Amino acid sequence: MKKENKDGFITKLTDMLNTEHVIYLADIGDLNATATSELRRLCFKRDVKLMVVKNALLRKAMENSNVNFGDLMHVLKGHTAIMTAESSNLPAKLIKEARKSSNKPILKGAYIEECVYVGDNMLQALCDIKSKNELIGDIVFLLQSPARNVISALQSGGQKISGVLKTLSEKSE
Repeated sequence: MKKENKDGFITKLTDMLNTEHVIYLADIGDLNATATSELRRLCFKRDVKLMVVKNALLRKAMENSNVNFGDLMHVLKGHTAIMTAESSNLPAKLIKEARKSSNKPILKGAYIEECVYVGDNMLQALCDIKSKNELIGDIVFLLQSPARNVISALQSGGQKISGVLKTLSEKSE
């Protein structure tokens, strides 16, 4: 790759690192062509962008970006692929699903909303993180719950009161 091509690629990579809020680094080396193709197909179906990069170019882009990647710089060894998505847990779930057929890809680390996760042992924790839409759904459900309880109590309370009044009126004195 020529120097001007490298500089252009580093600039594009830096822009991507500055704008994306969910970035996963994975090792997809040693995957055969079939497994790699299957992983790419899975990423395409789930709307996860997958890009294989050279560590030196990614390191330069990380240094040039406005983001503090912390310990992620130390995992840039061997084969590195970048996975980006809108949902914070989607790439982790995708990696876990892809492992059903082999022991790859291996999670090197992740950067999610200013938090850094390093190591493959963080995969389950990343799978368990709720996405933004899931959190919004939980909040809406919690906000609706008290209103539902009040309406239910008012509806059932009216029936109870009328039942008590009817019983009292039918009772002979």
